[in-house]
Amino acid sequence: MMTLPQKELISAERLQERVAELAREISDDLEGIDLLTVVCVLKGAFIFTADLVRHLTLPCRIEFIRASSYGEGRTSSGKVKLEHHETIELEGKHVLLVEDILDTGRTLSRIVAELEQQRPASMRVCALLDKPSRRSVLFEANYTGFTIPDHFVVGYGLDADERYRELPFIAIENR
Repeated sequence: MMTLPQKELISAERLQERVAELAREISDDLEGIDLLTVVCVLKGAFIFTADLVRHLTLPCRIEFIRASSYGEGRTSSGKVKLEHHETIELEGKHVLLVEDILDTGRTLSRIVAELEQQRPASMRVCALLDKPSRRSVLFEANYTGFTIPDHFVVGYGLDADERYRELPFIAIENR
């Protein structure tokens, strides 16, 4: 039997409502483009991205990039490692970068800087969760699902040592 996180922070129902709202906002903002390139940051954003693109009213293609700044445990190393970004062709494309959580800002600012070197037509960032109290790099997402307090959270793709990604809600991890 799996030990569950101690406290549900965002219910599965509220997540689905907000994802649909975000998709409507993005679709309205980008109405008229011929193709949106959605870049999902693995692993944490895979469930959010899947739900989000099903609600978009824009034609899109989906790409994946892996970024990590965590080693073992729950503390960021401060060094962002990127994989697969060299194989994604973005020149002249409209890009939506989808991330699970924006906290320090280091990971997203590094990914955006790398992807912008390819000269996309436009670049927008959508983060499911925002933890502004942890920001150490000036960075804001164009679209944000929820602003949360400084807790280590799991579920809906987010993990603690590769556990709890499958939960349909966001919870504060029990330590």
